[in-house]
Amino acid sequence: MGNNSGWLENFYNENLLQYFRTLQESPWKMISFIIDVTIVVLILYYAIKVAKGSRAWQLIKGITLFVLITILSGALNLKILNSILSGIMNWGVIALLIIFQPELRRGLEQLGTNKLTKFFGIDKDVATKTKEDIYKVVIAASELAKNKTGALIVIERDIEIKDIIQNGVLMDAEVSPQLLVNIFEPKTPLHDGAAIISNNRIAAAACVLPLADDKDIAKELGTRHRAAIGISKESDSIVVVVSEETGKISVAKDGTLIADVREDVLKKILISNIVTKRFASEKKDKKKKEEKSNI
Repeated sequence: MGNNSGWLENFYNENLLQYFRTLQESPWKMISFIIDVTIVVLILYYAIKVAKGSRAWQLIKGITLFVLITILSGALNLKILNSILSGIMNWGVIALLIIFQPELRRGLEQLGTNKLTKFFGIDKDVATKTKEDIYKVVIAASELAKNKTGALIVIERDIEIKDIIQNGVLMDAEVSPQLLVNIFEPKTPLHDGAAIISNNRIAAAACVLPLADDKDIAKELGTRHRAAIGISKESDSIVVVVSEETGKISVAKDGTLIADVREDVLKKILISNIVTKRFASEKKDKKKKEEKSNI
């Protein structure tokens, strides 16, 4: 066998075999073994997930094939080929460090940032994320109002409006002021209709909303405002409306329209009705459950 096969045999005897013998002697160590394996599997899974679709993925596939050929050449006792491939592998580690130096540096930099938590699927808590999304909606609404660009932004709450989302153009995009402004850019495919934010994502755009036909609604209100009132009546969604004629911002909730609100007022209304009410009630429910369990 070649050098590579010998290394694998030594690794098996000195590490894996010894490890399993230790587990047999002390069954309690099985817990640490399970944790060990779980962590390794998770690291491999997320490493593959991150690498997939990037230039590193093609290289990883090539390296895997190269290692398999090296092992096979050692098993078949192809000494010349195995010694050449083993030599290349030794230098290959240094070459990989040079090639992937930028990626490795970025990865190390992320150790002290919140990007690492996102890498492992641990994101910000929902309340913080919702508050940030509200600020983004307010920025977008203010920008649209300055340019007198008509807009209709629906923020879904407890009652789901999947049927409304399905009748639009599905997006499933991160909430950002730039994207919201771009959606309502005049003469673009998505500008006519509503953008719907659901579960902290822009779920869809160009959605058709039900119109309120109440006789007591002011006649000067346009289609956008009637649509905003309509959806706020049929669900508990809160709707931000920007008038194309006046550039004024309005908010529809519970079937009523709060007209001509300033940026700071808009922020307060949204935070009060979306963040404070929702998460305050969740905390109360959680507290009640804890109190019942302690009785």
